[in-house]
Amino acid sequence: MQLASEARADSGAMAMLNSFYLMRSKLSTAGFRRLWTSRALLADQFENDTKKKAESQQTEENDEEYERSIKTKILDVSLKYVSGLGWSKQAISAGAESIGYPGVTHGLFPNGGAALVQHFYSLCNRKLNEILKEEALAIQDDPSKPRKTPEQQVRDAVETRLRMLTPYVKTWPQAIAIMALPPNMPTALANLLTLVDDICYYAGDRSVDFNWYSRRMMLAAIYKTTELYMLQDTSEDHKETWLFLDRRIKDALQIYKMLPSTADMPDQNRATETATAVFITARNILGLNWNR
Repeated sequence: MQLASEARADSGAMAMLNSFYLMRSKLSTAGFRRLWTSRALLADQFENDTKKKAESQQTEENDEEYERSIKTKILDVSLKYVSGLGWSKQAISAGAESIGYPGVTHGLFPNGGAALVQHFYSLCNRKLNEILKEEALAIQDDPSKPRKTPEQQVRDAVETRLRMLTPYVKTWPQAIAIMALPPNMPTALANLLTLVDDICYYAGDRSVDFNWYSRRMMLAAIYKTTELYMLQDTSEDHKETWLFLDRRIKDALQIYKMLPSTADMPDQNRATETATAVFITARNILGLNWNR
């Protein structure tokens, strides 16, 4: 009897133990499944968030590109109205209305006339760059073609660029005045330095010595003084302006011969003094006053 009782007890204990292990196994499996499901959901959520973020970023980029496209179209057509309305918001409004946009679209250009001047300046710089590049490629393709001297290349490039102002010469003083305002001066200077660097580059000046700066500063001064001369030149086809440009190029060549080369400079102080003198002179000629 005792043995039978013990056997039943052991059997009951084993059943309870097996039931416990089974329950723990189920709980463990359920917990693992919940953990796996949670991780899977988080992964899906992260993937969805990433996808949505990418789509949102793409939408923003498309919107920005669309806005830039509209702005470019408006500014391009607004140039037709500069002769009558000047470099102003009114010209931008007229341009916008002419291609089906409301006149209030000028609100896209918080800088007003400065945006129109900047657009025109950049447009002309790109046109000149394309012209100079085509000329360089033409010589490269046919080495037998006669080559201009670097001085002649610079002179012709400056004339080509200034001739782009001819349709706007009467209103260009207003454009100069707008870009001379303190908020616009950094942009004006960047446009000018981009212009002269392109001219120097395609004229063969690709050195990295100290005089790299002095040559570009001198060319910037030549361009600006010739531009100002052109505004008051009443001769046919601005003939006097091109003669003035020729004289400035010759003067620059004489000055350049007097500049010390990098090899002749005794120390860094001499280089710094020369750079400062050239820069200040060019800044004064450009009419820039950064202390305002």
